[in-house]
Amino acid sequence: MPGQCFLNELSDDSSEDEAAGEMDFLRNLFSSTLGLGSADKVLDELTLSGVAHYINSGKCKNIICMVGAGISTSAGIPDFRSPGTGLYANLQKYNLPYPEAIFQIDYFQEHPEPFFTLAKELYPGQFKPTICHYFIKMLKDKGVLRRCYTQNIDTLERLAGLEGGDLIEAHGTFYTSHCVSSCCRKEYNLDWMKEKVFSDDIPRCDKCSSLVKPDIVFFGENLPVQFFTSMKSDFPNCDLLIIMGTSLKVQPFASLVSRVSKICPRLLINMEKAGQADPLFGMLGLGGGMDFDSEKAYRDVAYIGTCDDGCLALADLLGWKTELEELVKKEHARIESDNKKEKASDSKGAAAAAASEPRKEE
Repeated sequence: MPGQCFLNELSDDSSEDEAAGEMDFLRNLFSSTLGLGSADKVLDELTLSGVAHYINSGKCKNIICMVGAGISTSAGIPDFRSPGTGLYANLQKYNLPYPEAIFQIDYFQEHPEPFFTLAKELYPGQFKPTICHYFIKMLKDKGVLRRCYTQNIDTLERLAGLEGGDLIEAHGTFYTSHCVSSCCRKEYNLDWMKEKVFSDDIPRCDKCSSLVKPDIVFFGENLPVQFFTSMKSDFPNCDLLIIMGTSLKVQPFASLVSRVSKICPRLLINMEKAGQADPLFGMLGLGGGMDFDSEKAYRDVAYIGTCDDGCLALADLLGWKTELEELVKKEHARIESDNKKEKASDSKGAAAAAASEPRKEE
């Protein structure tokens, strides 16, 4: 569940962020209108090959990845908005007043059952990370990943080997849960929540009996503070932004593309072009939106296709393809082995519990 498309109220920092964005726009406006300065072209060519050459040049040392639901669809997790197959298109069975209600905090507090029924279907641990997830892990292993900003809540980035310091989980995560009572806020781990969900129990706090909710960001909740604090230091220092599997329609996540410097190359790997600037502004070279096609395009590259195919193609150009394929094969085998051991342990535990129950007299 890849929850990836939640629109949220912003923290107090949001007004500062909007002001900063307006200042960037005005700088670009005056720079272009008055001819003050010109953008340096970092890429040799606006192609995947040009991006690969830049990464291999040694000049690219702070890569930021921005990812959404599209990087998890090949794992079997539906995205939100694809017609027919997206999550919102298949929620009729939950008898919701409207699809987004299942992630609305007020609705959840009154009717938690639909969310936890859905959570059982899409719970972390039932899916394996994709080629794309492991490509991001390789960027970390190569020492060039500054951070991965994810809209997803499926924890597959963690399962692929990214750790807390590598990740900004912009829309929260299933990894931890908390009591919803502001007077309590007791924390629970993934295993505790998993036991409740798969026992068809509505999770309630051991301390105060209030609902316990995974730490995913629902409509009506603020994004994590870490999102706002990290982006202020990460994006000005980014020298390559890789955007994968996101429509760039949900704010404030989508606005991150405009936070890198004017010369920072941006690569989009997606099923369709996204995040493009207003056509008029694009013609003038203004604003922070993506510009793939105008005569003034100088840094934005689009690979149209699946995220896995895009990562394999880039890995091939980098000379990493065999290494990436071997990593995926090895890690998937490890996960399958761990899952078999867990199932065997669960079966033994259930058998032991059944054997210890006193038999009823005939």
